[in-house]
Amino acid sequence: MRRILAIALAVLLLGGVIYIVAFRGDGGTGGTATKTVHGVIGSEKSEYFRDPDVVKALKDKGYTVQTETSGSWAMDRLALNKYDFAFPGSSEPAAEIEAAAGVKGAQTAKPFFSPLVVIARANAAKVLADSGLVKMTGKNSGTLLMGPYLKAAGEDRTWQQLPGSAPYAELTGTVFIKTTDPATSNSGALFLAATSNVANDNKVVADEAAIERTAPLMRKLISVQGALEPSTDDPFRAFISGSGEPLILAYESQVAALVQQKQAPGDMVVLYPDTTVNSPHTFVPIKDSARELGTLLATDPKLRALAVKHGFRPQDGVPEFTAATAAHGAYLNPELTGIRQVSAPTVKILTALAERAKG
Repeated sequence: MRRILAIALAVLLLGGVIYIVAFRGDGGTGGTATKTVHGVIGSEKSEYFRDPDVVKALKDKGYTVQTETSGSWAMDRLALNKYDFAFPGSSEPAAEIEAAAGVKGAQTAKPFFSPLVVIARANAAKVLADSGLVKMTGKNSGTLLMGPYLKAAGEDRTWQQLPGSAPYAELTGTVFIKTTDPATSNSGALFLAATSNVANDNKVVADEAAIERTAPLMRKLISVQGALEPSTDDPFRAFISGSGEPLILAYESQVAALVQQKQAPGDMVVLYPDTTVNSPHTFVPIKDSARELGTLLATDPKLRALAVKHGFRPQDGVPEFTAATAAHGAYLNPELTGIRQVSAPTVKILTALAERAKG
C-alpha cells in the first residue's frame, strides 16, 4: 500500500511540474511566454530595440525581438525570406520591400517619424548665419535656408569665401553637408528629395526633364563629400566625439535622444532645413509571426513613451514629444515652426536622382 501511495504521489507531483511549465511557460517567473521574431531595421532604431526597458515592454506583450541593421533603400535587395519583418526609415522603400518579399498590400504601420536636421559646430553656424545661409533662432538652434545654401553649393563656395570665416582656420575647403549614401540610406535619399524640390522651383521632381534640370546640382552636393557612409549612426557619433565634418545630416531623433539622456552635446547647433521631407518609419510584416508587432509599437502607451525617450515623434504625438523635450527647447523645434514639409518623389525618380548624383 505504501508503495502504491508513493507512486501516486510522484505522478501527482510530476503532473504539477508539467502544468507549471506548460501553462506558465516562463520557467516559473510568472511572466508571459514570448515568440521570437527577427527583423531588419535602419541603424537609427538600434538603440531603441536594445533598450532594456523596450525589451521588457515587448516581452510583456509576448515578443522577443531580434534585429540586424541595413540601409533602408538596400533592404529590398536582401534575402527577405529569412526575416519576420523589415523596418525601414520611411514609406518609400517600404513599398519596394513589400514587392520583393511577395507581401504587397501587407498591413504596414508607421509607429513614429523623425524630420531631418543638420548639426553644425557653433563656429560653422555663426559663419553661415553671417553669410545669410542660416537664420539663428537661439544659441543652439536655427533654420538652414535651403535656397541660399543651394546657391552657394552651386557656386562651389568655400568657407574662406564666406564673411566672418577668417578667425576659424579649421573651416576650410568647399562648404558641404556630410550625408549618407542616397542610393542605400534613407536620410541621404530624403536629403536629395528635399534639395531637388527646392532646385526644381519648389516642386516635386516627377519626370525626366526635372531630373535633368536638377541632376547637376545634386551631383555637386554628393561628389564633394568623397566616401559616403551607409547610415547616419557613424557620422553622428563622430561629430559628438569632436571629429567629423562641421556640417552633418542627421535625424532629429538622434539629437532629441542625446539631450534627453543629458549627454553633453558640446558646441552643437541644430539647424532645421526650411524645406524637409519627414521620415515616417514604416513597419513591414513579412511573416504572420510579426503581423501585430507594428500596430503594438504604434499604439501601446509604454512603447510610445519609450520611442519619445529615444527621440522619435509618435504618429499624432506632438503633445507627447513636446512635453518630453520641453527642457531642451534650446536645441529642438517641437512644433516644426517655419518648416515647409514636402512629399518625396516616387521610388523610381528618387533612385534615378541618386544614380545621377553619385555619377
